[in-house]
Amino acid sequence: MHNIIKRFTLLFILQFFVFTGFAQFKIGLGSQTANRNPMEELSYENPQEFNIAAITVTGTKFLDPNTLISVSGLSVNDRISLPGEAISSAVRRLMDQGILEDVSINVTKIEGGKAWLEIELKERPRLAKMVLKGIRKGEMDSVEEKISTNKGKVITEALVKNIQLSIKKHFIDKGFLNTAVQVQQIDDSLRVNNATLVFNIDKKKKVKIDNIFIEGIEEMPEWKVLSKLKKTKERAPLRIFTPSKYVAKKYKEDKKTMVDFLNKKGYRNAYVVNDSIVTNKNGNIDIYMDVNEGHRFFYRNITWTGNYLHASDTLGLILGIKKGDLYNPEELEKKINGIPQNDVSSYYMDDGYLYFSCTPIEIAVEGDSIDIEMRIFEGKQAMINRIVLNGNTKTSDHVVLREILTKPGQKFSKTDLIETTQMLSKLGYFDPQKIEPKPIPQADGTVDIEYNVEEKSNDNIELSGGWGGIQGFVGTFGIVFNNFAIRDIAKLKKYKPLPKGDGQKFAIRFQANGGYQNYSVSFTEPWLGGKKPNTFSVSLFHSQQDYSKIYERYQKLYGSNGIYNPFAGGLGFGSSLYQGSFKNTGGSITYGKRLNWPDRNFSLSSTFSYQYYDVVNSFLLANFQNGKAHDVSLNANISRYSLDNPQFTRSGSSFSLTASFNPPYSAFGLQNTNKEKLWIEGHKWMFDADWYTPVIGKLVFHAKSNMGFLGRYNSGVGYSPFGRFVLGGAGMGLQNVNSIGVELIGLRGYDEGIVYQPTLQEQQDRALGISNSNSSLSRQGGIIYNKYTMELRYPISLNPSATIYALSFLEAGNSWGSYKDFNPFKLQRSAGVGVRIFMAAFGLLGFDYGYGFDPIPGVSNKGLKKFTFSLGQQIR
Repeated sequence: MHNIIKRFTLLFILQFFVFTGFAQFKIGLGSQTANRNPMEELSYENPQEFNIAAITVTGTKFLDPNTLISVSGLSVNDRISLPGEAISSAVRRLMDQGILEDVSINVTKIEGGKAWLEIELKERPRLAKMVLKGIRKGEMDSVEEKISTNKGKVITEALVKNIQLSIKKHFIDKGFLNTAVQVQQIDDSLRVNNATLVFNIDKKKKVKIDNIFIEGIEEMPEWKVLSKLKKTKERAPLRIFTPSKYVAKKYKEDKKTMVDFLNKKGYRNAYVVNDSIVTNKNGNIDIYMDVNEGHRFFYRNITWTGNYLHASDTLGLILGIKKGDLYNPEELEKKINGIPQNDVSSYYMDDGYLYFSCTPIEIAVEGDSIDIEMRIFEGKQAMINRIVLNGNTKTSDHVVLREILTKPGQKFSKTDLIETTQMLSKLGYFDPQKIEPKPIPQADGTVDIEYNVEEKSNDNIELSGGWGGIQGFVGTFGIVFNNFAIRDIAKLKKYKPLPKGDGQKFAIRFQANGGYQNYSVSFTEPWLGGKKPNTFSVSLFHSQQDYSKIYERYQKLYGSNGIYNPFAGGLGFGSSLYQGSFKNTGGSITYGKRLNWPDRNFSLSSTFSYQYYDVVNSFLLANFQNGKAHDVSLNANISRYSLDNPQFTRSGSSFSLTASFNPPYSAFGLQNTNKEKLWIEGHKWMFDADWYTPVIGKLVFHAKSNMGFLGRYNSGVGYSPFGRFVLGGAGMGLQNVNSIGVELIGLRGYDEGIVYQPTLQEQQDRALGISNSNSSLSRQGGIIYNKYTMELRYPISLNPSATIYALSFLEAGNSWGSYKDFNPFKLQRSAGVGVRIFMAAFGLLGFDYGYGFDPIPGVSNKGLKKFTFSLGQQIR
């Protein structure tokens, strides 16, 4: 019996070596002594020891033989047993690299106690190409982006599996939960040791969510809890913008959001007990969730420890949480750290206590009441040691440093740090998303502040255009350098194409259509003298309009009889009215400064300007058809600007009040009554307000209000014929008062220059046939206007080189020819949708589709203009 067991044991050992070692270890028939076979000298029962005389490698195409020998662990002169563990280990080491398909080690010669070894191997092919089948071209591009980095790698099982998983994950994230991916390897017949992987993709049907069942919600309305599942929605007939596809990752995030919502509402112990997904017969799924809602908790006692600098009552007043308030950990954290200038951390950090921390600890939970202990670490005051700038490759250091509120030698301030970030964003030279302030504590207790920025293209070629009912297409070409350096104007090496880096603005502009031309040049220095943010700017302009060109356009649009009557009820104008012209030449000088009160966002400026008008047979100006006019004015403006990003604003506001005053010539008896040589007197007021706030996610709400009116010193003189308000269209046309003597205000959904409420006298005159139609009166403009706008904006792309966002709007406005008829609620209303595209090279492009709801007196079809196109400007 003992002999039988011994024989079976030997047989098992022989079989083991045959399958694990002998397949890898072969004794070749290289040079041998006569009548002597080396195989006869070796056996697995009696292995022999040899010194390795040489090692060679065969079968390699791309791999280095010496590296492979090193990986094997075998070396010349090593003494090994044949057969033995050294050979098996060498084979395992080589195969473990994952780059070889097959390995065997052969003995080619045995002589004088030495053995010659040959490592014979077969390399795995490399991935030369991937082919995707079963999906559309657009889907192929998206998938290839995610797997393209695998090209050129050695094809292994792990590589193939990872690519399959990447493809599946791509489609699972899009709702194709049952995606299947099969792979086929095809060797390349033209390129040695290369192969193509063909992936056959079957997306199958997109998995939708039929129903979401939630249990355990008793106090909170169930619909409100379900609404927090932002990306996980049930199927519904009218659900368009939020599809009901199931994505596991989004579902996991939504569960956390739902629990966070319950926590914020006081349900401190809320959590998802369990959830399950059930597949229905139609391939869709139902989601079942069991939620432990618990009961609401409230704050009872809030105590403070570690506060030596400030009294607990003072800190409690800043915190703003009282006994009996609903327990909300998120709001608590926000009031400690998340409201600049109004949170507890700002109270300390604005006084230099950089290392301040406040940790709220629940020290007692009794019934529905919670006691909180605020554990404070005040630390020491930190003084600013130095400021470090990184990334300003174009803009000079002094331009950035003068905007920074955190100065060396001052105490650290959290509010100054945040406001500096906002001010650097307002410059327009850097990508707002990439501005990163970084306090770096030093060993001596001071702090360095590092500002990391990324330059963006802010010089642009202005290519603007607009379509106006009177003027037709108006094109603009200009070059604007927003980071100009006039001090380097004589240094030819600095021209790229002009010197830049000092933060000055230089612009040259030309605007024209068939009968209109406008030229302007301007220069702005934002820091006059270099020590204080006092603005100085100067501008010159000239414009001229040939009305005969307008007549030619009317002939093309409305016939060769020379009569213009596009609006029913109008009286038509003969060709004799279109033989005149309008010219305007002028300039201005502006000085402004930033204010520190009420806060740093306020600024004040004043402008002295002079304009000379030369008018011949004009029908666009009220009470001034022929003559020359001089307009000398002093303007004052106060504004507040706190927008977070000028390209796509998410939060902040902008307010501006401008007043213009002409000298009161009539008060000194200097006003002449010759209307062909007029010195304009009066005053003008303009108010503009914008406000932005985030709504949900990336959705932003924008509200704005605009108002303007003309005033006079002497009722016997009358209102100025220039600078009146013309509403309608994109607000582009011939741009502004310098161009045709009126202010063009946009009102989408209506034709340009149509929105106007005539005075009672004008309505009576028109009814008697002794007045122009409303189309003429509206284009002369009203003396007062107001306008309201609400928009919802959603970003499509926030790339600084091409920012794109969609919007929907509600808009209402009107202009009046008399203060007696002014009614801020009698407005022309419109609604629509649009898109804005901001390109660094060309500025802002706008496309809107608007519909006007209200009829306009004297105008058929409401003056409706559905499409509005603008280039290079915002609508006022």
